[in-house]
Amino acid sequence: MDSTRTGGCLCGQIRYLVTGSPRDPHSCSCEQCRRHSGAPTQVWIELDKAQLRWTGPGGEPALWRSSATTCRAFCPHCGSTLGAVDDGPTLALAVGSLDRLDDDVVPLFHSFADQRPGWWNP
Repeated sequence: MDSTRTGGCLCGQIRYLVTGSPRDPHSCSCEQCRRHSGAPTQVWIELDKAQLRWTGPGGEPALWRSSATTCRAFCPHCGSTLGAVDDGPTLALAVGSLDRLDDDVVPLFHSFADQRPGWWNP
């Protein structure tokens, strides 16, 4: 998964460029991810913050602190989910915000699978 990828929000104000290899593509069904995405499961790729550059006319996304160590990133214009930013060097990007959903971005594990709805079996 070594390439350059682009993505952004629904309205196009927040755009990004990712270089290098994202890691740990995974789905998560924790309560925070469900509420942030509006879906039973959110799919993420993780990367170092240095691998991402915000490129859109709207600058950087808005952040909302959802836990002691994490902020949720979203577009302040259209509300699109973009990522989760840890206080450390790592961030997670919502796979659905990528411009292309390539076949090499396949979730390798499911965090908080016990919190998914019983009818959801990814």
